[in-house]
Amino acid sequence: LHTLRAAEKELLPGFHQFEWQPALKNVSASCSVGIINGVSGWVPSVDDAPADTMTRRFRYDVALVSALKDLEEDIMEGLRERGMEDNVCTSGFSVMIKECCDGMGDVSEKHGGGPVVPEKAVRFSFTVMSVSVLAEDCEEEVTIFTEPKPNSEMSCKPLCLMLVDESDHETLTAVLGPVVAERNAMKESRLILSIGGLPRSFRFHFRGTGYDEKMVRDLEGMEASGSSYICTLCDSSRADASQNMVLHSITRSHEENLERYEIWRTNPFSESADELRDRVKGVSTKPFMDTHPTMDALHC
Repeated sequence: LHTLRAAEKELLPGFHQFEWQPALKNVSASCSVGIINGVSGWVPSVDDAPADTMTRRFRYDVALVSALKDLEEDIMEGLRERGMEDNVCTSGFSVMIKECCDGMGDVSEKHGGGPVVPEKAVRFSFTVMSVSVLAEDCEEEVTIFTEPKPNSEMSCKPLCLMLVDESDHETLTAVLGPVVAERNAMKESRLILSIGGLPRSFRFHFRGTGYDEKMVRDLEGMEASGSSYICTLCDSSRADASQNMVLHSITRSHEENLERYEIWRTNPFSESADELRDRVKGVSTKPFMDTHPTMDALHC
């Protein structure tokens, strides 16, 4: 009976047995978790303003497992095409995840008496870009799955939907905080998941490339787009950029932004507001998620 139950559960949509080695920090080990309230992890204190938002999300690891199980046939086919017979490859899989987050604009009720929440929505989503494997006897990784349509909404999995204005840095970072914590925990761990009837181990690599400039500024703690620091990739100011149309390179990084925020916060050299702002090049809130800014139309 127990075996039958387990088999039945495997066939239910969205339920898959998996485990993390080592176990994820601060994330429960249960596998059968559906849609959860995105603010469930908040511990309100006496002087907190009530959360002016509603949000629903999946637990990040459960969503990734579900996405991988959807690709199970593609992964097995990739292994067969490469002549990597099933029983040889059970470890050394790595998965590249593209993360996206964007405001969805105005979602107000035209005439409804719904809850008092911001009339803007933000969606955080991810795409499985590729799965590769490093077999024990091989020198280099072999890619066994590549997403054929990486920019299609068909391959883009929603992780979190929130009613929040993307300009509201505090609420946005509070809602995405647990998502970032889960993602950081997964970077340090391996997922053990049954694919093609054998348990296999996967490592995940996250690339935050699906953010527009406004979101990059928000997540990386930079001033908004009206700032005289016009670029999310380098320290150029408007005046610099108007003089120099040629020599540009990508110099900003998440780590540097964090260091600059600390300087902004502590002002170690006791500078005036203007001097301090020039020193940190417009980083004035705490960077909260590492993005991999790419060239967009504006930068081009």
